[in-house]
Amino acid sequence: MNPSFRQLQLFLALAERGSVTEAARVCGVTQPTASMQLKDLADTVGLPLFDVIGRRVHLTEAGRSLAETARVMLNEWSGFTQEIDGMRGLTRGRLSVAVVSTAKYFVPSLLAGFCRKYPDVDIALEVLNRDGVVARLRDNRDDLAIMSKPPEDLDTEEARFLSNPLVPLAPLSEQEKYKKPLSLSDFAEDRLILREKGSGTRLSVDALFSAAGLKPRIRLELGSNEAIKQSIAGGMGVGVVSRHALSSDPASEGLYPRGRRLSD
Repeated sequence: MNPSFRQLQLFLALAERGSVTEAARVCGVTQPTASMQLKDLADTVGLPLFDVIGRRVHLTEAGRSLAETARVMLNEWSGFTQEIDGMRGLTRGRLSVAVVSTAKYFVPSLLAGFCRKYPDVDIALEVLNRDGVVARLRDNRDDLAIMSKPPEDLDTEEARFLSNPLVPLAPLSEQEKYKKPLSLSDFAEDRLILREKGSGTRLSVDALFSAAGLKPRIRLELGSNEAIKQSIAGGMGVGVVSRHALSSDPASEGLYPRGRRLSD
C-alpha cells in the first residue's frame, strides 16, 4: 500500500473532526477533492474506513487503526521538520494545545504573548471538557494539555503554573440571606448547582465534601461555567466556579461570592 501524505492528513482530520466538510476545510482543499482522496485511500487499504450515519462520520475498525497509525506518522514527521528547522536556525512549526473549559478564560492571553515572541509558530487550540482533554492526552494528540486535575494513571510530565481558586457563589438578589459565615455543612445542604461529573471543578468539590463526610444536595449538574453562573444569578440555587470564570465584578453578573475560597 502506498497512501499519500495528503491522504493521511485528510483522513486524520476526518477522524478528529467527524465530517468530510470539516476535514476539507482544515486541510485547505475543496470537499469534492477531499471525498475523492478519501475514496482512493479506502481503495488502497481495501476495506471501508468509515460510515456516515446521520451526517456524522463513524470510523470502522480498519479506520480506527489507520487513524492511530496516521497520527503517529504525522506527529513523527512534524517533530522531524521542527528539528530540521532548529538546525537551520529557524523558529517555526505548530503548537497543539488542549485545555479544559475553565482555562479558556486565561490561556488565550498567554498564547498571545507566545505568538508575539514566535510569530512563525502556528497555534492549534482545542477547548473541551476534562474527559475530552484526557482522551486527547491518551492519544498523544497535543504538545500541551492544561487542566486542574491531571489523570493519575498516565505517565506525564506535570508543572503547576497557576492557582485555580474555587469560589462559592449565591444569587446577588439573595445576598442578605447568605451574608452569614459560610459553613461547609450548610453549603452541602443548600440547592447546589455544580459542574458535571468528571470535570476538574467537580472532582475538587466532591473530594472536599467526601473528606468532611458530607453528602451534598445537588439540584443541577451543568456542563459549562456560564450555565452555572446564569442559573445561580437566576435564583435557582448556589454553586461553585473557578475564580478565573468570574469577571472582576461578580455583582455585574448577578452573583454574590460567599466568603472564603473552597480550594486552590
